[in-house]
Amino acid sequence: MQWCLLRPVSLVPAALALTTIAASAEGGKSTGPSEFLLVAQIVLLIAVGRGLGEIMQRIGQPSVIGELLAGILLGPSIFGWIWPEAQQAVFPKTPEQKAMIDGIAQFGILLLLLLTGMETDLKLVRRIGKAAIAISIAGIVVPFACGFALGEFLPDALLPNPQQRLVASLFMGTALSISSVKIVAVVVREMNFMRRNVGQIIVATAIIDDTIGWIVIAVIFSLASQGTLDVASVAKAVLGTLIFLAVSFTIGRRMVSLLIRWANDTLVSTAPVITVILLLMGAMALLTHLIGVHTVLGAFVAGILVGESPILTRQIDERLRGLISSFFMPVFFGLAGLSADLSVLRDPHLLMLTGLLVVIASVGKFGGAFVGGTMGGLNYRESLALASGMNARGSTEVIIATIGLSIGVLSQTLFTMIVTMAIVTTMAMPPMLRAVLVGLPMNMEEKERLEREEFETRGFVANLERPLLTVDESVNATFAAHIAGLIVGMRGLPITVLRVGRLAKEQEGGRDEEVSHEAVVKRAAEMVSGHEEAGGVDIVTRTRRAELGEAIASEARKGFDLLVMGIERVTAINDRFDGRVEEIAAAFDGPLAIVAAKGSHLKQPMPERLNILVPVSGSGVSKRGAEVAVALAQAGSGSLRVIYVATTRDKGAQRGASRGLIQEEGILKDTSDLAARYDVDITTTLRMNRAPEAAILREIDTTDVDLVVMGVDRIQADHLSFGGVADAVLRQSKVSVLLVSSGEAHRTPVEKA
Repeated sequence: MQWCLLRPVSLVPAALALTTIAASAEGGKSTGPSEFLLVAQIVLLIAVGRGLGEIMQRIGQPSVIGELLAGILLGPSIFGWIWPEAQQAVFPKTPEQKAMIDGIAQFGILLLLLLTGMETDLKLVRRIGKAAIAISIAGIVVPFACGFALGEFLPDALLPNPQQRLVASLFMGTALSISSVKIVAVVVREMNFMRRNVGQIIVATAIIDDTIGWIVIAVIFSLASQGTLDVASVAKAVLGTLIFLAVSFTIGRRMVSLLIRWANDTLVSTAPVITVILLLMGAMALLTHLIGVHTVLGAFVAGILVGESPILTRQIDERLRGLISSFFMPVFFGLAGLSADLSVLRDPHLLMLTGLLVVIASVGKFGGAFVGGTMGGLNYRESLALASGMNARGSTEVIIATIGLSIGVLSQTLFTMIVTMAIVTTMAMPPMLRAVLVGLPMNMEEKERLEREEFETRGFVANLERPLLTVDESVNATFAAHIAGLIVGMRGLPITVLRVGRLAKEQEGGRDEEVSHEAVVKRAAEMVSGHEEAGGVDIVTRTRRAELGEAIASEARKGFDLLVMGIERVTAINDRFDGRVEEIAAAFDGPLAIVAAKGSHLKQPMPERLNILVPVSGSGVSKRGAEVAVALAQAGSGSLRVIYVATTRDKGAQRGASRGLIQEEGILKDTSDLAARYDVDITTTLRMNRAPEAAILREIDTTDVDLVVMGVDRIQADHLSFGGVADAVLRQSKVSVLLVSSGEAHRTPVEKA
């Protein structure tokens, strides 16, 4: 184990020696900036940074600490102290050469802030509410006051411009008051406390701290650029920031979502969504620069808006995270470590000041967060956990210090002291937080919430991101739009409505036909968004312009996770589905929701309430059907009946009657618990010694239900099939039927309800 940990470090001397020899040879050939040196610097920073980051993670520390230590190792603190000529050869201080890698690092800052923004969960902040805001304010004010006071008493020799002490003091206050969301979230998630009350408060408070910190940094940047406290300039920066934030989180949120969808659905080039996101980040960074604040605020806000996009969030995060983590992070934090010359701490006076800085930063943040937690209603242990988590500065502190150094607010020595403080507080936080969180009890309310959220993480409806609704000109299409509207309306999901009637070129013959078809599409869209629960639903309507299978396959490639089908004819003769239904299903590999309107819904396809019957058997697909039924009952303000049906006709031969009854009652109880989580009242029924389809049809005949929701398996065959039970109910039911299928066809044709 020790050899595995030390192996990356043991390769560093050899890599340094080879790079130094090559760099010296290259330096003798050219007096200008060298591409070779740039590549050599990047290779060293990535290799050493990722290697030390791996070691840090294995001993329970964030990888960013390893990347910072890599810069310190390669910089004047160690490599330059041991072999100064070699260090100068690899990392020369000539302005032209330094500007090359600094440009990469500056763009890396923007990407890091983009990623930080994407990880910022505003829904979490809204859910925690006023408590997190109050705790955050107390956790910011105390360390800010400590940092500001420290800045006022710093010796003039530590300031690059003593005439701008006020700006430096404000910067120190901000630097000491901010926390690292990334480090806090990683440790809280690692401890499985992300969904616990105290874990959510810790992360939400760190998010608020971060957001306020970046806004303040942006204003301080404006102050530093003016050189003096110009009230008009500060007011302009503050007003510009407020307007920028207001527009971003209203119009901007909608525009970013539309742009991401447009890029995903329209562009055919490689990774178009990533390209659009990078362009958005750059545009917003430039905009904040134009209003007089730092570009990091624009990148951070762009990340928040991208993270709130309702589609493709997981794919976007994975693709961006890989590039940023493997390339830009080790380069940026390695350069920060290179800029920190720890040799200055050999001066006892500076070492003492650095220790004082660490103490003031820790006591200020710890004390402020602890007081804020107590005032916010947390108990002693929860407040202690909050204070421990908030004390980690991590990557955020290094970014701020780098900005301060670049704009001339911090001197090289003060920068080194702040980076040292960031390393010490970050390394101290994980063991402290782990010690406090272990064994922290939970109350009954928190336990019930965690059980509900745990169920939702495995649920079908709760994990939907983007349904596709296919409609024609029929009444069934209108009813299907109503069903789709209830499903997406509860969570405000975006939905695409695809008209699969006649081709667009076939509709050019007459005005009446055009109006008729347009009315169908409009009505379908209104059915989706016309409910009070679905006020925020984003709808895109499309008309097919190719053959049916080709049109569905083209849409399916855009990343839909459910297809709701509203076609006039659902079934055909010979126990088969209609040809159009089979063609649509064959072109879509994901889950299907096939709607068949019957009875009262043929006259009123937009009912005010739904009286739903859902058969359950304990199988995975029947649970999916029950989940959809509960969601529809909750959204449609209707009733819900649950009937247990067996998955085989000879259940008595396989187990005793009493054992069977216990299992059946247990399955019904599971469904009742599911409904109770969403405050839906249900009626349960046991139908003993009856074939599944007969039991379901009997329940339809003897109750007032008007919709049957069935979870079914796709069975692998030469045609679309869900088994005999589903087929019998679909054909013989006198009320509407909704079949919710699995995404893949099963080889064994087992009948399931």
